[in-house]
Amino acid sequence: MDAHDVVIIGAGLAGLRCAVRLAESGLDVVVLEAQDGVGGRERTDVVDGFQLDRGFHVLNPAYPAVKRWVDVADLRMRPFPVGVRVRRDSGSVELRHPVRHPLSLPASLSSGLLTPRDTAALVRWVTPVLLRPRVVIAGTDRTLHNGWNRIGLRGPLRTEVLEPFLAGVLADDRGATSESFARLLVRMFILGAPGLPEAGIGALPAQLARSATASGAEVRVEARVRGLRSRNGTVEVEVEHRDTVRARAVVVAVGPEAVAGLLDLPRPTTKGLQTWWFAADSAPTASAMLAVDGCRNGPVVNTVVISNAVPSYAPPGSHLIEATCLLPDAARTHPDAAPREADVRRQLGEIWGTDAAAWQLLRRDDIPDALPAQPPPLHTRQTVRVGDGIFVAGDHRDTASIQGALVSGERAARSVLAELGSRRPNPDGVSA
Repeated sequence: MDAHDVVIIGAGLAGLRCAVRLAESGLDVVVLEAQDGVGGRERTDVVDGFQLDRGFHVLNPAYPAVKRWVDVADLRMRPFPVGVRVRRDSGSVELRHPVRHPLSLPASLSSGLLTPRDTAALVRWVTPVLLRPRVVIAGTDRTLHNGWNRIGLRGPLRTEVLEPFLAGVLADDRGATSESFARLLVRMFILGAPGLPEAGIGALPAQLARSATASGAEVRVEARVRGLRSRNGTVEVEVEHRDTVRARAVVVAVGPEAVAGLLDLPRPTTKGLQTWWFAADSAPTASAMLAVDGCRNGPVVNTVVISNAVPSYAPPGSHLIEATCLLPDAARTHPDAAPREADVRRQLGEIWGTDAAAWQLLRRDDIPDALPAQPPPLHTRQTVRVGDGIFVAGDHRDTASIQGALVSGERAARSVLAELGSRRPNPDGVSA
C-alpha cells in the first residue's frame, strides 16, 4: 500500500500552502487533486488566444499572507487603477483613490456621489479598521446593511458605488454579509493595488505547486478521492481507479461544495457568481478601471476591459471585456434563473456607451460555489482537527478570500506538525 506521512486532498491555495509548509518541515507529503491541474477555483484557460480565468479574480499584494508566502515579483503583476468608474443617469464619472491620485479629488468632489454626510459616515466606518483591525474583528458584528444604516450611510455613495462594487466582491447584493468582513476587505483595497499576474490568476497556485515540489512534496492530478477512514493509527484514502493511499495524517482541503462528501461536516453555505468573457476588435474605453452600474439597470455588478490592465489576456489586435453577475441560488436547479446574454449585452452597452451586440462571446462561467458565505458574526478561525489524524482547511474555514485560503492552509499544517512533529526545523526559523 502507498504510504506517506501526510496526504493532502485538494490542490487549491489552502492545500498547496499546507503542502509547502509540511514538506519544508521534512515530512513525506502527497497532494491528491481531482482536476487535471492545480488551483481549485483559481484556474486560467487559454481560449482562442485569450487568457480566461474561471471567474473574475484579482490578487491583492497587500494581503499579509501574500506578502509572506508568495513571490509577487515572480508573478509579474499588472495592477488595476485604484478607483471605480460609475455609470449614472447623467453619464459616467470616476472616483479615484484620493491619496494616490490627489489631482483627481476635484473631479470626485464634483461627481455628485460624495455628499458631506456620506463622506463623513464612510470615514467613520473605515478609520477603525485601518488603525486597529484586530479590534474590529473582535468587536460587535452585524450585517453590512445594518452597519451602514447605523452610521447613516444612505446616499448615492452607498447606493451607486459601494453596494454595486461590493456585490461583485462579496457575491451579495442584499447586505447580508458580515460588516466586519466587509470592512477588512475595504481596508485591503485601500492599502493595496489589486491586479492580476501576467499569465493569469492560475499563475498563483502554479507558483505554490512549484514551491511544494521543490520542497519534496508530490502533487498528483486527476486523483479523485472517494472516501477516507481512520484505522489503527493511520488514515486510509480511497482514490478512484488507483491504489488506496495510507498516511499518518490527512488534510482535507477541497472546495466548500465537496467537504461534506468526505467529512462528517455540514456543507458550507456558498454564494454564486457568473462571469462573461467577450472579445472585441476595439475597446469601449482606454481605461483599465473597474466599472459599476450606479443605475442598477440589469444583472451586471461589475465590468472591466481586462486587457487594458493586463495586455497578455488578449492576443494582439483584440480586447477582452469581463462582466460579472450574481448567480441566483435558484440557478443551481433551474438554469433559466441565471442572467441572460441579451440582458448582459444590453446593460454593458449602457455602461460603456457602445454597442455590445457585435462582441464575440468567448465563454460564460456559472460558478454556484464561487465564495463561502460570510454572515455575521465573523469567525476567522474554525476547528482544524476534525478526527483521528484528519484535518480540514480552506477559505470556508477562515475568511472567504485568497488571504483566508492561505492562512487556513498554514494553520492546518501547524496542527499536523503539532501532532506528528517534524524531521527538520522550518526554514523561517520557527520551531515546528
